[in-house]
Amino acid sequence: MPKTLYLVRHAKSSWKNEGLTDEERPLNKRGKHDAPFMGKQLGQRGEKPDLLISSPAKRALSTAKLFARELGYAKENIVVMEELYMADVSDFIKIIQNINDKAVSIMLFSHNPGITYFANFISGSDIENIPTAGVVRIDLDISSWIDAGKTKGNRVFFEYPKKYQ
Repeated sequence: MPKTLYLVRHAKSSWKNEGLTDEERPLNKRGKHDAPFMGKQLGQRGEKPDLLISSPAKRALSTAKLFARELGYAKENIVVMEELYMADVSDFIKIIQNINDKAVSIMLFSHNPGITYFANFISGSDIENIPTAGVVRIDLDISSWIDAGKTKGNRVFFEYPKKYQ
């Protein structure tokens, strides 16, 4: 059975409080609007990932929780992985190759530039930039996640909030 990978860049974050570390930055007003909006768009399409995995950064995890609510996914089941914070292509591959094969579709919440580089690598796409709250769906013709990265997947869609404005 083929595998489905959703790559989500965290929603727009706030830079108001200069005393916060990068990992502590919360979503701003636009981010709090765009994340559930995009989650709802996916839900209306019937997109239902089996597993949500997020960077521990507050903006990424908040995005994941807002998507989860719209997708009917229990937010307490979101897996947090430190490796997704500022991940590069090799980090994404290692993470995905260790996913249990019971999960047919996974959704990863992470950061630029790594998530854009990885989307292009795994799909052969030429996306210049995944904007905040942007989602790329890639279908992989593999039966096990261990084979992720060995062949290119097929980019099914690339959605982001400004497409709907």
